[in-house]
Amino acid sequence: MNLLQQQLIDAYQKGLPVCSRPYLEMANRLGSTEGDVINALDELKTSGALSRVGPVFNHKKAGASTLAAMAVPEDELAEVAERVNAFEGVNHNYAREHKFNLWFVVTAPDQDQLQTALKEIELNGGYKVMSLPMVKSHFIDLGFKVKWQ
Repeated sequence: MNLLQQQLIDAYQKGLPVCSRPYLEMANRLGSTEGDVINALDELKTSGALSRVGPVFNHKKAGASTLAAMAVPEDELAEVAERVNAFEGVNHNYAREHKFNLWFVVTAPDQDQLQTALKEIELNGGYKVMSLPMVKSHFIDLGFKVKWQ
């Protein structure tokens, strides 16, 4: 990992600039160029060291969302997951070793549209969707200090 990649990880685990050109702002703060920042982030993502760059929204203020799960026969899991993933509001889709083995988050502009999306996913996916809405938000600081060698 090069110095710029280390600096990006140290400086931007939280507090990403909210502006029209955030990578340029990051570059200015780190004494680099926008292109170098974009390339460094691309390399981190390609290597698997970074999964995403972006904000975490308070879903209750930004719309509506729910954690959802489906119990899908193992031999249909990939096919059903692909159909579920085709919905615009679906993210964080992953398989688990459990009766309910397909888990995903569904987001929508409001509760009515969220319920409509869940019904459509259920119809298109072919299996009942269990909705597990968040009851209480817990904001946890997930930033960590990296000891670079």
